[in-house]
Amino acid sequence: MSDTIQTAAQAVLDRTVAAQPSVPGVAAVVTDRTGNLFEGAAGLREAGEDAAMTPDSVFAIFSTTKAITGTTVLQLVEEGRLDLDAPAKAYAPAIGELQVLDGFEADGTPRLRPPKRDITTRMLMLHTAGFGYDFFNERYNRLAEAGRQPSVITASHAALNTPLLFDPGEAWEYGSNIDWAGQVVEGVTGQRLGEVMKARIFEPLGMEDTGFVLSPAMRQRRVTMHQRDEAGALTPLPDFELPQPPKVDMGGHGLYSTALDYAKFIRMWLNDGAGPGSRVLEPETVAMAERNGLGEMKIKGLPGVIPGLSNYAEFFPGMPKSWGLTFMINDEDAPTGRPAGSLAWAGLANLYYWIDRRNGIGGFWATQIFPFADPASVGGYLDLETAVYRSRLADAA
Repeated sequence: MSDTIQTAAQAVLDRTVAAQPSVPGVAAVVTDRTGNLFEGAAGLREAGEDAAMTPDSVFAIFSTTKAITGTTVLQLVEEGRLDLDAPAKAYAPAIGELQVLDGFEADGTPRLRPPKRDITTRMLMLHTAGFGYDFFNERYNRLAEAGRQPSVITASHAALNTPLLFDPGEAWEYGSNIDWAGQVVEGVTGQRLGEVMKARIFEPLGMEDTGFVLSPAMRQRRVTMHQRDEAGALTPLPDFELPQPPKVDMGGHGLYSTALDYAKFIRMWLNDGAGPGSRVLEPETVAMAERNGLGEMKIKGLPGVIPGLSNYAEFFPGMPKSWGLTFMINDEDAPTGRPAGSLAWAGLANLYYWIDRRNGIGGFWATQIFPFADPASVGGYLDLETAVYRSRLADAA
């Protein structure tokens, strides 16, 4: 099976780099429960330069950070140190000071009021606490444009202390919830989130090229960010880098990693929480995390409020999708071959992954391109996923 997948997957990567519009370079890994079925790359780390993309190239992985932060939360729940349904302010007091944005005065001053209920860590994990992102929400963008709200990529406490868009628990809005979940982890453990991740996830799984701070070896393999303009042309942004070191370890987006490392994390989830040498999560915790936590509430598409950072984004439009702790769940079989109940998400610079626990297979696709939902990159990712499932069917026949 792996030979068939390798041929089909590499063809997708090569085609994505050669097409118009193209991506400058891509790295991808496909894994099953025992090991990698495909490790591949195509193109360049920076458009117009010489360094070839490799499977161990280092990316700013943005919101694919979230599932790793969520895993540390789940570990603390297992240990009885964190109650998902207790007020999150018990662990991160600053979250208890935030108020709900009820509109704006004529001069642009935000109107604020106290929330009707406390935020819980479960709400943070499910994105129902009330937080958003300025590139997906008009009201947050208005605050940002008025200088009232720093960007989350500043990795600052000020960027976290945003008003709520609605009363906690009453809607789903994708945003900085998992940055706050990281603050909960720090409050429980008394350690920086990066230290917690290193001891509890990276070292047990052998993820040596993952962290909030680029090591010298990681920096040598760092992929350059690119910006696509309205005409489809790509401009390298060699100076773009997440804060080094960050003032705050941002659990929602701040990690650097590789496709090879992230596949190790995916494989742990495929194996009911077991790593190669030790257990990261208990099987019952994994089962809890993969269940829909929203009830009848469904997630929604993400509007591209800041066009340079995101296009409109929605996976499998028209298909109902739920949220777990902390992944998107497709409620129906996807056209790629991914079955209902699988886990997935993405990162702002066009990084994508899926975890199909039913069939024991998953994968990670990494590029460094703004805006999000770039047709060339997301299209290549969906082609990769489709090629993997078609290869499995061909081998089964």
